[in-house]
Amino acid sequence: MTAEEFRISTLGKPLLNSPLKNCAFVKEGSSVVYETDATLLKSRMEKGEEIPAFELAGPREKIFHDPAWSRAAILTAGGLCPGLNEVIKFLTLTLRQRYGVPVVYGIRYGYRGLNPAYGLSPLMLDEQIVDSIHEDGGSILGSSRGEESVEVCVDTLVRMNVNMLFCIGGDGTSRGAHAIAEEVKRRKLAISVIAIPKTIDNDISFIDTSFGFATAVLHAGRAVTGVHNEASGAYNGVGLVKVMGRDSGFIAASATMANPFVNYCLVPEEDFDLEEGPHALLPHLLERLNRRHHAVIMVAEGAGQKFFADEKEIKDASGNILKKDIGLLLKDRITRYCKEHNTEVSVKYFDLGYTIRSIQAEGSDAIFCGILAQNAVHAAMSGRTDMIMGHWAGSFTHVPISLATRARKKIQLDSPLWTSVKSITIF
Repeated sequence: MTAEEFRISTLGKPLLNSPLKNCAFVKEGSSVVYETDATLLKSRMEKGEEIPAFELAGPREKIFHDPAWSRAAILTAGGLCPGLNEVIKFLTLTLRQRYGVPVVYGIRYGYRGLNPAYGLSPLMLDEQIVDSIHEDGGSILGSSRGEESVEVCVDTLVRMNVNMLFCIGGDGTSRGAHAIAEEVKRRKLAISVIAIPKTIDNDISFIDTSFGFATAVLHAGRAVTGVHNEASGAYNGVGLVKVMGRDSGFIAASATMANPFVNYCLVPEEDFDLEEGPHALLPHLLERLNRRHHAVIMVAEGAGQKFFADEKEIKDASGNILKKDIGLLLKDRITRYCKEHNTEVSVKYFDLGYTIRSIQAEGSDAIFCGILAQNAVHAAMSGRTDMIMGHWAGSFTHVPISLATRARKKIQLDSPLWTSVKSITIF
């Protein structure tokens, strides 16, 4: 990694005094070092290399956009996630109450709302409209998947006189924001485009956590208690619980640590087999049932996709490969395997995916949503653009979208998280 890859794009030099009062402004040039390993840092310094670092987020003393003449727009795209309404609320309140921006549009159903062909008029967001939306899950603005013409989206922003666009979503939404920022740059327009990372899978690179993840882990962990009770309450009971995680198993791994009733944790990052081989699940499960007479299995939706190699690949509107139902496959194969080995089994299958992604954010996750949104507004007002709000080493940061969307973040099998999971599970 080079320091240049961490540079944040700006619309120009900020010349206006910020209207914020009694505020601890962040000094320009403040940063958060990316590599926290002292040995690596020392090596770079000895070579005379510039240290890769994230720009520190926060309010600036000088801003680029004149609040009184500003119009902002907010959209949510992709799948639902705990905390969407919290982020919308804090964006709106920060724009209107702290900076005095007179107009905040809520764009309906993601990027689709920027295409006039759908006839989706925006919501006018103010303090009254967003007053209690944090109590509800989902998004007051609705969401959608799929691509829209970048040129049409920018035409709409120009027609609406929008100079700040906030795109709340995952890596696909962020790529869409990057494309809009590139078109804005090509046209030499003064529009800040800020992405706010939303994915309960926690799979965006160069960000240590995204909003909604902690709430998803909390509720998945709570559900494990019921799953364990169901499993242990039946002779040779198996509680099989599936959670989200298309390519990254952070929810499954973290929920396993949060409630260590789980005996088997299956994630996309680690291969496993069913009946034969050193990593065969079913023989090991059969041995446990004969010994303990119950088991709990946690599986991420993207695990074990090799077992569907002969089936046709299907993609959603955003181009994501739709994962086959590993939960149903495991339920069927466990039942069949035990029958073939003359062993009674009772498999109870729990699919938590859509249940935990549509609830409201809780506790520290809700707080995280608020601070993330506030810093997104500070970034936009100062003229930053083509960036995603991040969090690294305890600080909120600015991350170039092109850097954050380079590759999905995955569990490293030698990481402390996975090492800890393996130490409390038996497979």
